[in-house]
Amino acid sequence: MLSKFVIAGALSAIAVTAAHAEDAPKQRFSHEGYTYVYEVKDTKSGKLISGRRYPDAVAFNLAVKNGKVSGTSGGQQVTFDVEEARGAAN
Repeated sequence: MLSKFVIAGALSAIAVTAAHAEDAPKQRFSHEGYTYVYEVKDTKSGKLISGRRYPDAVAFNLAVKNGKVSGTSGGQQVTFDVEEARGAAN
C-alpha cells in the first residue's frame, strides 16, 4: 500500500517539522518512481499529512491520531496502524 510509504516518510519528518511547525516547508521523498510532496500540520486531534504524488499529481490526505492513520490516497479510503507504516519504511 503506497500510503504506508507516505506516512513512513512523513513520520520521519514529523520530528523535524515539529521544531518548525509555523514555517514548515513542504517535505518530499521518492519511492518506486513517484515523488511525494506533502505538509505535516498539527491539529487538536493529531497530525494531518496532505500533499500530492507526482508525476500524476494524485492527492492524499491522511490523519494520524492515537496510533492510527486514516484518510484518502488517490481517491481511496485507507486505514492502518502507524507501526505498519514504520515497518513499510524498513
